Amino acid sequence: QEVNMKFTRITVDPEVCSGKPCIRGLRFPVSRILGLLSAGETKEAILKAYPYLEPQDIDESLAYAASLADEEVMEFA
Repeated sequence: QEVNMKFTRITVDPEVCSGKPCIRGLRFPVSRILGLLSAGETKEAILKAYPYLEPQDIDESLAYAASLADEEVMEFA
């Protein structure tokens, strides 16, 4: 079962953050949101600390990470 998701809030621009996936063209990499969440930050705390982010940005970052995890095969030592 293959699910094709279109990510509308995540942009990739070689001129912004060296082409890393970012939120809506902002210099805010998706990896930063994921890092904050994995460090235990709540969605509410992230939105308060970064008022230009929207709840949907966090949701789409998680969906993006899930789609990558579904595709990527990594070796774990």
